[in-house]
Amino acid sequence: MDKDLYHRHRFPAEIIGHAVWLYHRFNLSFRDIEELLASRGVLVSNESIRQWCLKFGQTYANNLRLSRPRRGDKWHLDEVYLSMNGQRHYLWRAVDQAGHVLDILVQSRRDRHAAKRFLRKLLKGLRYAPRVMITDKLKRYAAARQDIMPGVEHRQHKGLNNRAEVSHQPTRLKEKPMRRFKSPALAQRFLSAYGPINNLFRCRRHLLSRVDYRAAREKAFFTWQILTNALSAA
Repeated sequence: MDKDLYHRHRFPAEIIGHAVWLYHRFNLSFRDIEELLASRGVLVSNESIRQWCLKFGQTYANNLRLSRPRRGDKWHLDEVYLSMNGQRHYLWRAVDQAGHVLDILVQSRRDRHAAKRFLRKLLKGLRYAPRVMITDKLKRYAAARQDIMPGVEHRQHKGLNNRAEVSHQPTRLKEKPMRRFKSPALAQRFLSAYGPINNLFRCRRHLLSRVDYRAAREKAFFTWQILTNALSAA
């Protein structure tokens, strides 16, 4: 990562990266992070932390996307509504069979055209088509799949799509300290960074032994240090 990214910042990369990690990894507000850092002798305002998350969060997430391994070939798609300024919007999300978030898209509609737009975004970002696409029984997915990915197997069953529905839970929990998303653009910006950062530290603990989980967690921390330029800045 370019060291000029931290040019004219008073705090070193370790502190900035740690603050961004706290915000995207846990359900904390900016003021919560301000207090946590103050307990360690780091005096920084919550507004500075907010600016760090806006500037560096997306940059970190973009680099994680570039370096991540190819995800699974079974895509689970689902959408959930978001209320912003009294209007209903929809968060479209795709995850693979391991639960890794592939991509998200905030849209104002939930029709065939919205489904097609989301599929195009997925294919453009991942650069490969899935073997199987799993959705609920709503017809918009079938129509969009027929136009965009006609050769992909499509399974429509509510019980099969629990993985996608469960993947919305972290977003719902994060909404509370944020006091809901203020606009579609801000929601898209935050969640596009939130997904890759959470993917890195979501080590599937329930499937690993204690030793393997600790090794996976240490690997994630090391990757984060390299990403945020902490080792080279030390």
